[in-house]
Amino acid sequence: MGYTEFDDDLPARIKEQADIVQVIGAHVELKKAGVRFLGCCPFHNEKTPSFSVHPGQQFFHCFGCGASGDVFAFQMKYHNLDFPTAMKELARRYHVEIPERPMSPEQQEKRRRRQLMYAVNEKVVSIWKDCLHKSGLAKSARQYLEKRGIPLNIQKQFGLGYAPAPESAGWDFLGSRLKGEEHQIAIDLGLLVKKEKGGTYDRFRDRVLFPIYDRQGKVLGFGGRIIGEGQPKYMNSPESMIFNKSASLLGLYQQGDAIRRSKQAILVEGNFDLVSLVVHGCPNVVAPLGTALTVQQLQLLKGYAEECVLLFDGDAAGVKAAMRSVPLFLAEEFAGKVALLPEGHDPDTFIREKGLSPLEALLATAMPLPEFTLQQLVEEHGLTFDGKNRIMKALQPLLKASRSSLQRSLLLSHFSETLGVSVQDLGAAMVVPKPSAPTAVSPLLSPVKQQKPEQLTPLTASQKRIVSHIVLYPDAVPKLEHAGLREYLSGTIGEVLLLQLGVLLKGSDDVTPEDLLGVLPQGGERLFVSDILLSSSADNTGLSYHGTDGEIKDLLAKLEREDLIQKSKVLEQEICKCRSENDYEGQCKYALEKVKVSQELQNLRKKNVIFE
Repeated sequence: MGYTEFDDDLPARIKEQADIVQVIGAHVELKKAGVRFLGCCPFHNEKTPSFSVHPGQQFFHCFGCGASGDVFAFQMKYHNLDFPTAMKELARRYHVEIPERPMSPEQQEKRRRRQLMYAVNEKVVSIWKDCLHKSGLAKSARQYLEKRGIPLNIQKQFGLGYAPAPESAGWDFLGSRLKGEEHQIAIDLGLLVKKEKGGTYDRFRDRVLFPIYDRQGKVLGFGGRIIGEGQPKYMNSPESMIFNKSASLLGLYQQGDAIRRSKQAILVEGNFDLVSLVVHGCPNVVAPLGTALTVQQLQLLKGYAEECVLLFDGDAAGVKAAMRSVPLFLAEEFAGKVALLPEGHDPDTFIREKGLSPLEALLATAMPLPEFTLQQLVEEHGLTFDGKNRIMKALQPLLKASRSSLQRSLLLSHFSETLGVSVQDLGAAMVVPKPSAPTAVSPLLSPVKQQKPEQLTPLTASQKRIVSHIVLYPDAVPKLEHAGLREYLSGTIGEVLLLQLGVLLKGSDDVTPEDLLGVLPQGGERLFVSDILLSSSADNTGLSYHGTDGEIKDLLAKLEREDLIQKSKVLEQEICKCRSENDYEGQCKYALEKVKVSQELQNLRKKNVIFE
């Protein structure tokens, strides 16, 4: 038995059990802020938290980059999963049973064989690892890895193994260690090759083996580098039911977190280029499997990085490979750059000879791929009449690959300036592909169970006054924020409202309280703002604000006073610490600073601040 599709209500049942704060909190440090939690966004670089999680409404939203969605959307975006896989992962974690539906005999057999293929690959990893680390047959392989500067911990991190040479281990080293159906599965995986007269022999011989993992850590296949004489130098497993080399990247499983943290992926061409960079302190690196870069591989990387730098040899082949990839990057709307190595170097030799700092300096000079392509074409053809014609012809695939009209306009503008051809004339020769119909996606925001009324942490009277003012008069936000308003409201509902107002003010200079109300979800935040609006209405004397300069002056004075009070508390703690450590000099230093802060507080009080 097995399932072939999900029940319609399964997403809702999973969301009822899955704690979105717990799911996201496993990857993002969150702090309470009113009804929400705030943290630094995992999808873009920031130092001040703008990423909010709403447990009552079960959604997240980043006020900085705009990323938003429910617990499924986070799981998919952060872990680069499709919807069914994200749903199954959450169901497993929160013990939600997925009803199984009957499969056809053919489907059941296909599923069983896939599971066997993964199991056989795992067994083969163990066989080759044991050979590399424990067998006398692998002496040459260990010497080879030592010569290339690959330490034991990196060998184990990437699961390296060794398939021994037939001269020392025979042609059936691997086959003799597989039993029963494992033998046939190994043939299907291409690990064993059938002989014409019966029997099998090992495909990989006298090679250091790199297991190729998927994003969940399952072994899909292998890539082998020959130790002795022979061709090809590198060889991959044949494609199978579970392995498609065009949709796989070596190192993504091991280095994915480093790529996500840096927001940048460095792509090199060779397996040992990859491990050598990792050894020398450059962790955000992956490699294709002896193929030209593919759309599927770029789509994998887009889930981890904001840009990809191609680190290629500086010869003609490297230049050609970089230029060939440009339409792929444009079609995926993924930022691509290229850094070419000095002549005679590949990434492995460069970092071993020069070190990490020169490599980082080279990467810092990486050129955006469209600009690089244009530069290369100008160098090749020149800017004569005939040269420009040839360049325009060569640029057509780039412009046709561009999906968005904005991206296309930018390219045309940039190219036309260099070529001395008007944007209109340059674009006239290019056929713009019609945008494809939107792809149907799974409904991520599925219904959730009725939530209990949200309990808000009460604001102090002073905090509520300031929050009420910025709700009613959003144009006061920049001045108050500069004076430390966010720190004063930290951890309260006011901090979230301040962030939301900041987003609205970026899009318009004329923001009204109703604009704020319109973007807030149902729940405590919306009710809080509604109460402020009702209390400030013309027929209600609960609040009396007019947005005058005097009110702003009072609020700024209040924030200054709160800042001084906090400084005084910190200085008092330092004085106590110095006293306990018998540090008389430090005690005097902090006491003098505290006196100065106290004097500033007294001066503020003399100005008749409206509220305390």
